[in-house]
Amino acid sequence: MGVVAALVRSSFLVNAVYSESSRGFGITAQQGQLMCVLMIQPYGMGDLGSMLGLAKSSLTGLVDRTAQRGLVHREADPSDGRAIRVAHTEEGARLADAFYAETSRRVETLTASLADTERGRLADLLGRVVLDNEVPVVFMEFDETSSASRGG
Repeated sequence: MGVVAALVRSSFLVNAVYSESSRGFGITAQQGQLMCVLMIQPYGMGDLGSMLGLAKSSLTGLVDRTAQRGLVHREADPSDGRAIRVAHTEEGARLADAFYAETSRRVETLTASLADTERGRLADLLGRVVLDNEVPVVFMEFDETSSASRGG
């Protein structure tokens, strides 16, 4: 299999895991992605749109639906009183932690047939692709010894 087909098919594979994991938590895959992005810190709508690859109207609908579920809320940006940012609620932070851990576990199993050295090589190569293309941090490293750290 060539690199293009492998990357595209692996993205479908990871998206399928996201969808399956999301259903288990009663949220959509996009809501799951939003919850994981917000684990790092609250973000403004413009930043969220760029990170998630969504148009303004699509992002507004996603945030509205997630807010109606009580998982996120809009708040004033402390550095710019005119700006609004999106953050987890307490319930949303708990769900995000659980969703993140479960999704990480499921994605981890995708490489179960690889030896440790192969997994390391794969991580190094994919990491280079991600860094070379300046992909924003939309999913943190998973540290099994502690829960996901929160930036704000």
